[in-house]
Amino acid sequence: MARNGIQYSDVQQAIDALLARGDTPSVQRIRDVLGTGSFTTISDHFRLWRSEREQNRDVPPPKGVPEVVVTMASELWREAQEVANQALLHYREDANRQVADAQQLAEDAKQQAANAEQRESALAEHLRHMEQRMEALNRELAASQTSEHHWHQKAETAQEEVTQLKQVQQQLESQVGEQRKTHSNALSEQQAAWEQRLAQEEQRHEAAEGRLMAMLDSAQQARAQEEKTFQKRQQQSEQRIEALSQELKAKQQALHTLQLEASQREQQLGEQTQQITSLEKQQQVLTEQLDEAKAALDRQAQQHAEREAALQQAWQEKLWSRMEALQTQLTALPDALSKHNSEPGQ
Repeated sequence: MARNGIQYSDVQQAIDALLARGDTPSVQRIRDVLGTGSFTTISDHFRLWRSEREQNRDVPPPKGVPEVVVTMASELWREAQEVANQALLHYREDANRQVADAQQLAEDAKQQAANAEQRESALAEHLRHMEQRMEALNRELAASQTSEHHWHQKAETAQEEVTQLKQVQQQLESQVGEQRKTHSNALSEQQAAWEQRLAQEEQRHEAAEGRLMAMLDSAQQARAQEEKTFQKRQQQSEQRIEALSQELKAKQQALHTLQLEASQREQQLGEQTQQITSLEKQQQVLTEQLDEAKAALDRQAQQHAEREAALQQAWQEKLWSRMEALQTQLTALPDALSKHNSEPGQ
C-alpha cells in the first residue's frame, strides 16, 4: 500500500510530463520530476498507472480522431511500454542487487557487532582479572612494606648470629684439630694392638685350619661311605622299582583280561537278559493261555458235571420207573401164576 505524501495524481502528472517531452517513464525519472518521495510509494503508483493503461488499451479512441494519429499513438504507447518494462526490469534487478548487498552488509555488521561484543566481553573479563591482580599486588605490597622493618631487624639479628657462629666455628675448628691429633695417636696405638691381635689370630687360624682339614678328611671319608650306602640303597630301590614295575605290568595285563572278561560277561549278561525277557514274555503268554485253558476246563468240567447230574437224575428216574414196573410185575406175578396153574386142571 502507498504511504501518505506522494499521491497517485502526483505520479500521474509526472508521467504525463515525461511523455510530453518524449522520455520513457521510470521510477527514478518520476522521482526526479517530483523532487521527493519514496521509491516504494512511487513504484506502487507507477504499477497502478501501468495496470490502468493496460486495461484501457483496448478501449476505442474517441470519434473524430484520425486513424494515422491513433496508429502513431498506439505505436508510441507500445514502444513506451516496452521501454518502461525494460526500465522496470533493470530497476528490479538493481533493487534486488542493492537489497542483497544491504542484507550482506547487515549480516557483516551483525557479525562484526557479535565479534565486538565477544572482544568487549573478553576485554572486560581480562580487565576484571587485572583489577583483582592489582588489588592482590597492592595488598601484598602493603603487607611487605609493613613487614619490611621487621625483616630488617631480623637481618641485623641474623648478622649478629652469623658473627657469633663464626667465632664458635673457629673455636670448634681448634677443638677439632686437637681432637683429630688425639684421635690419630689413639688410632696408631689401636692399630698396633690390632696388628698384634691379628698375628695371634693367624696363629690360632693355622691351628684351626689343621683341625678343619682333619675334620674335612673325616667328613669326606664319611661322605664316601654314605655315598656307597646310598648307591647300594639306590640299586636296591631300582631293583624294587623294576620288580614293582613288572608286577604292575602283570596286574595291568590281568586287569585288562578281567576287563575283557567283564565286557564279555556283560555282553553275555545282556544276551541272557534279552533271553530272560523273551522267556518272561513267553511265560506270560503261556500263563495267560494256561489260565484260559483252566477256565475252559473249569467250564467244561462244570458242564460235564451238570450233564452227569442230569444223566444221573434221568437214569435214576428211569431206574425207579423200571423198578416200579418190575415191582408191579412181581406184585402181579402170583396172581398170574395162580391163574396159569388153574387153567390146565380144568
